[in-house]
Amino acid sequence: MHVSELGYLGAAAAAVASGAVNAVAGGGTLISFPSLVAIGVAPVPANITNTVSLLPGYLAGTWGQREDLRPQIEASRTLSLVAAVGGLSGSVLLVVVPAQVFRAVVPFLILISCALMVAQDRLRQMLSTPPAHTGGERTSPSQGTHRRMLNATVFVAAMYGGFFGAGLGIMLLAVLGVFLHGPLVRLNALKQALSLVVNLIAAVLFCFSGRVVWPVVPVMALGSLCGGYAGSRTVSRINEKVLRTLVVFAGVAVAISFWVT
Repeated sequence: MHVSELGYLGAAAAAVASGAVNAVAGGGTLISFPSLVAIGVAPVPANITNTVSLLPGYLAGTWGQREDLRPQIEASRTLSLVAAVGGLSGSVLLVVVPAQVFRAVVPFLILISCALMVAQDRLRQMLSTPPAHTGGERTSPSQGTHRRMLNATVFVAAMYGGFFGAGLGIMLLAVLGVFLHGPLVRLNALKQALSLVVNLIAAVLFCFSGRVVWPVVPVMALGSLCGGYAGSRTVSRINEKVLRTLVVFAGVAVAISFWVT
């Protein structure tokens, strides 16, 4: 397909913003995915192209937060395996599902992510068992159940991410915030690593799908790389509630736009 020079510029700018927001709290693909649709890319190829293009941003964000990830390395190994299997399942589903079905469910998937982000604190309070720590220490039987619930929900989130990348970071951060105890910066680092795993698995599969709009990938990849690293270096200085509110409002706006267009 033909993309204008203005379209390339818009895609690059959206990728920078997306990489930064993904590194800070998640939800950045709610910026880049609609931008691809706006320049004329159909929803399924836009989602696939977006996943491939933003992979460098996830890599940069994970590298930038490596110090916060290091204390959780044992927990991240198990969760990364779960995320890989879930991401592969979701990406295979995307390739085989008809395009019209995908477009019909997109607004609902976005709103689910936004709702999880809004309800994160309340969901955490509703859990009766104590949260598992992110270190890797031994767990009691109740904590073992807690861990299995964590693995199951990460799998579902990863499958969602493989199917539809927009909102993956929001969903993972909400899940981790419910089941794990620790400061947001540390949980965000783990979220970033799991997002990288999901997107890497999905991107490898999508590269062979024949649906990637390759002309926009280089500019978006470079933009997401810069944005991801910049966001990872400023994550500790960002107001969590303000950013969460902005991402949720953006998500709702995108969902509405799919219904009215």
